[in-house]
Amino acid sequence: MKSAVETLNPTRVRLTVEVPFEELKDSLDAAYKKINQQVTVKGFRKGKIPARVIDQRFGRGAVLEEAVNDALPKFYTEAVNEAELSPLGQPEVDITELKDGETLNFTAEVDVRPALEIPDYSGIEVEVDAVEVTDEDIEKSVEQLRERFASTSPVERAAEDGDVVTIDLEAKVDGEVLEDGIANGVSYTIGSGELLDGIDDAVKGLSAGEEATFTSELKGGSAAGKEAEVTVKVTQVAARELPELDDEFAQLASEFDTLEELKADSRKRLANMKQFDQATQAQERVLEKLLELVEVPVPEKLLEDEINTRKHNLEHHQLAQMGLTLDKYLEIQGKTAEEFETETREAAVKGIKTQFVLDELVKKENLNVNQEELTEHLMRRAASSGMSPDQFAQAVVEGGQVPLLVGEVARGKALAVVVESATVKDTNGEVVDLDDEEETEEAPAAAEATEASDSAEEKTEG
Repeated sequence: MKSAVETLNPTRVRLTVEVPFEELKDSLDAAYKKINQQVTVKGFRKGKIPARVIDQRFGRGAVLEEAVNDALPKFYTEAVNEAELSPLGQPEVDITELKDGETLNFTAEVDVRPALEIPDYSGIEVEVDAVEVTDEDIEKSVEQLRERFASTSPVERAAEDGDVVTIDLEAKVDGEVLEDGIANGVSYTIGSGELLDGIDDAVKGLSAGEEATFTSELKGGSAAGKEAEVTVKVTQVAARELPELDDEFAQLASEFDTLEELKADSRKRLANMKQFDQATQAQERVLEKLLELVEVPVPEKLLEDEINTRKHNLEHHQLAQMGLTLDKYLEIQGKTAEEFETETREAAVKGIKTQFVLDELVKKENLNVNQEELTEHLMRRAASSGMSPDQFAQAVVEGGQVPLLVGEVARGKALAVVVESATVKDTNGEVVDLDDEEETEEAPAAAEATEASDSAEEKTEG
């Protein structure tokens, strides 16, 4: 077999392959064997029909077609390996010549990973928010904890903001009560925004036994997105009572004996959270600077596939779970369809570029992923997916996704190398030491790449 490569553009090539006919022998034998098992000819036992009889009865062309279909993937793969290409997706194959007993010639056009030059990135400088925990931050944190330990007690008065009311609901659309439009004994905190739009105004001022009717767009159920006439009846009004902020509360709500110890712990936790956010911010900004340094051509077909994947996941998974349509989501976000299209395309481009650059860095820096790193990453991914580590690991193995996880870890390590070499200062002008933030190496900046990389990597392996 002989092959040659023609570069059509930075992300697409054409392979020209010439195969001597003798190299088709194994595929021809397999074709005759397969046809033998599928047909019957009087006078011959099944599977024992001579090749010349098959040619006479069914045509040599049918055999050649079967043999070529069997052989093409093997010869294409050999040509790809010989040229050391990294294809993305399936090739467009065209058989240019097939002469029985002489030769098989074909071409294959396919998108490939672009060749990238990674320049010196040691001079990257970025600014991040300073880690500052104020007394106001601590008070807010303690107040949130206090809210969790609030108690309720029934009151004989009209409902007010912050009260917990027990209500019965009935929703009608076009005058008809919906089958799934009745709910009794629902507990609702006025002002929480957890139920229907308009319910707060409807129940405020009502006492137990009173009811009101209001109009609202349903967020879920059989009539999601439709305007409904909702009747709400209050069966109980309960006032929320917050515990006193003292040492007794600290003992109730934590492992600490005093309120001061609880506040000190809150300060420490908030500082840790802000340090994590700071490290994530550093990653994101270093990544942006890195992408500015590298010219990255993006295959158009890969980009369109990635855009469609993002749209599909948003519309049919994320929004569907919330009972929202894409139009309603855009209305809530205050975006036009054109703005959404532009943002989705920009995010897809950035994701693909990030993957290509970080993968190139993995090769340049000779980064490897060990079993411990892969296991730690798998545990984190399992936790975020809501699955147990064993369940997640089984799903990954059965789905052939192990290489994808390895790629995610490797890209996280590549980004960590760049961040380590960069100069990171906070808004106070102080140099930030990120050495203690190893756990952030797979934080959102790298994850943003993974969002697109799974798609691209699957196409590479395809």
